[in-house]
Amino acid sequence: MATPVTLIPGDGIGPSIADATVRILAAAGADVEWDRQVAGMAGVARWNDPIPDATLDSIKRTRVALKGPLETPVGDGFRSINVALRKTFDLYANVRPAYTIVPGRFDNVDIVLVRENTEGLYIGVEHYVKIGDDPKAAAESVAIITRHGSERIVRYAFEYAIANNRKKVTLVHKANILKFSQGLFLDVGRMIAREYEGRVQFEERIIDAMAMHLVMRPEQFDVVVTTNLFGDILSDEISGLVGGLGLAPGANFGTNAAIFEAVHGTAPDIAGKNIANPGALVLAACMMLDHIGDRGRATSIRNAFEGTIRDGLVLTRDLGGTSTTDQFTDAVIARLG
Repeated sequence: MATPVTLIPGDGIGPSIADATVRILAAAGADVEWDRQVAGMAGVARWNDPIPDATLDSIKRTRVALKGPLETPVGDGFRSINVALRKTFDLYANVRPAYTIVPGRFDNVDIVLVRENTEGLYIGVEHYVKIGDDPKAAAESVAIITRHGSERIVRYAFEYAIANNRKKVTLVHKANILKFSQGLFLDVGRMIAREYEGRVQFEERIIDAMAMHLVMRPEQFDVVVTTNLFGDILSDEISGLVGGLGLAPGANFGTNAAIFEAVHGTAPDIAGKNIANPGALVLAACMMLDHIGDRGRATSIRNAFEGTIRDGLVLTRDLGGTSTTDQFTDAVIARLG
């Protein structure tokens, strides 16, 4: 029986890379029933809402979604897409793997960044402060970190490490300065780490030192867990170590759903030109297949995708080639055969 999956092609290059991904999964024999929905500017055009109720209802039904890049409308009156998805489905764990496909500056990068996805500065508690006659003389943003949120994200990182035969979890913090909020996160992390002692190695790194060590010796890191803002920054840095966001998939796991995505932007300058690299969404789809229990096909697709890139004969422009999206997709499919 086919697994129902909500498909949100997205904006800009989204529909092109989504079609490429669907073709590759079909060629691999993935038994998926796609429920196509809209969000972003496509949602505004159709429903005057960047995250329409029909799309949310679909995800509630399927509990699994694959989405392309979405453009966030500018102006008041529109819901934030990411906030709406995180709140509706409590998507507390953002998982971003990055590994070397083609040896370059770094040959042995294989890092999984686990980011807390619902708290911290991105929780959105902020306001202006009036001083004298100026109602916007200052602005204040509050970083909220809870024991519950910290416990579940750190535990998720350790459980991920065990399930995927990973050896080490690195917790990244700034507790030396932010002694209450980051201190709570660190204290909880140390407590959880003791439960896994002897099974998974644990270490702590201060955020600024971590950023430096990532570009000096990234091969020393395995699973990295951190708070929302730090995770947002470090995940892009880690993606840069392996070739950029075009090869960076992401997944958001919650209590009620899992949403897999390409984390790059909509690239409107190349939209409709058939030259975009579908790699990030293809790899996100592989994470989705892992999640629904189709690990064999996920591995086959990854091998075909990586082999196509390593051959260097059919590459999109961002990978140093001149091939179209369709040509690259055809080359991956040919390897599947």
